[in-house]
Amino acid sequence: MTTKSIPVLLLLLLLATTSTFAQEKTDSTETSTTNANDSTITKEKGPLLSIIFGKYPKYRKGIYRTSGGDVGILSFANMQNNGEHMRNIPRFSLFFNVGTNYNKDFGRHFGIFTGFNIKNIGLISKPYDSLKLKQRVYTFGIPLGFKVGDLHRGTFFFFAGAEADLAFNYKEKQFVNGDKVHKFNEWFSDRTPLIMPSFFAGMRFAPSFGLKVQYYPQNFFNKDFKETDKLSGNAVYPYKNLDAKLFFVTLSYNFNSHVYRYAHKKTNYVRFKSGNAKMEVEY
Repeated sequence: MTTKSIPVLLLLLLLATTSTFAQEKTDSTETSTTNANDSTITKEKGPLLSIIFGKYPKYRKGIYRTSGGDVGILSFANMQNNGEHMRNIPRFSLFFNVGTNYNKDFGRHFGIFTGFNIKNIGLISKPYDSLKLKQRVYTFGIPLGFKVGDLHRGTFFFFAGAEADLAFNYKEKQFVNGDKVHKFNEWFSDRTPLIMPSFFAGMRFAPSFGLKVQYYPQNFFNKDFKETDKLSGNAVYPYKNLDAKLFFVTLSYNFNSHVYRYAHKKTNYVRFKSGNAKMEVEY
């Protein structure tokens, strides 16, 4: 209990005592009831003043939902063409990266979570000085992770886990000397693996700020993908010699929710009620 709340409590207790003494002298039909958790001074028409002592839950029971997603994904790629490093450029994507998490806490400081996320991930490469390629996929991901730290207030906690992404839309743009010459997109394309596993770790800070890193150990491209050359009619494998591993950093709002904002700072409370007037003091 803070020192600021002591005068308030003393004043209210004094009012309760004064009211009880006054009632005993003026109305023999009034009653006074008291127990360890609830002190109530009553009249025939209703309570004059009630004082209730209690404790807040130590952590959230059951399963609760928090908003998810990644705000601004900054992607990097380790790319090789036939074993040699390929020049690439960091890629920033803001849309659309959204999702939802479902959380289960086993105490004030440990919990697990799962959910779903839609992400825009990809890379930008320069096979030649005159040629630039932008290649990305939209994925539907299901994470499974754990949290350690202040899960009740959300002031700080660490989280980590793994995620399986389903790639459902591929898009590619080709630029020659800075001019866009070709683009296309494919649903459930064979140009990338259908399932993309990854590992992630991050931290959440109050208020509503987080940082997450995520790594994809699998090759972004499907080396077995083949297409028919329009001029020769022969089968070609455009990604046969390509190997690209994605890594990205994001400002995360995976656990941004009112459940942290309105959590109580203290563990105990005392509630006062007189007529329509109510007050609660945490201590």
